[in-house]
Amino acid sequence: MGKIRILNILTVAVAMAFYTIAATAQVSHGKASYYPKRATGARTASGERLHQDSLTCAHRSYPFGTKLLVTNQSNGRQVVVRVNDRGPFIRGRVIDLSYRAAQELGMLSMGVATVKVEPYRGDVVVPYRDNTSTELPEIDLDVTVPADPLHPQWQEETEDQNTTAKPQTSTPAKPKNTAPANNTPTKTIKPLSAR
Repeated sequence: MGKIRILNILTVAVAMAFYTIAATAQVSHGKASYYPKRATGARTASGERLHQDSLTCAHRSYPFGTKLLVTNQSNGRQVVVRVNDRGPFIRGRVIDLSYRAAQELGMLSMGVATVKVEPYRGDVVVPYRDNTSTELPEIDLDVTVPADPLHPQWQEETEDQNTTAKPQTSTPAKPKNTAPANNTPTKTIKPLSAR
């Protein structure tokens, strides 16, 4: 009888602790930062690729796919984002937002903003970049072969233009002088070892 009572008390204590943690995790206040544009294409903890135009975020505890309502407390603007990454791992920060989500909250110029984060239970489709590949139609690029492949048409046109131009006059080549121009005998220089 005593073991069952202790087990019940432990169960109730664990349930209350879990409920307290879950209740405090429902709404959180803190700083939010955002991914820069150059992070586009990086792989997130969920396996998805990060894209600057997606309304996604990184959170430490919410499961992937959870929708969160983020409110910028300085201007009251709100955005719904979907969790697809883990972080931030900087003290005081509660969420990392995509570039587009930060733009929607009006926090791009500040870099870091004070926000309120809470789960969103409404029916809304959070836009994000679809990673499925798109099938493109095949394009057949036929190449026309000229009648005479040895002499392409563009070469024939230039040859015709060259024949109508004035003929080239050839000037006779001057023979190379083997002797100096002043007809003086050349002096041979002996190496130092022969002197």
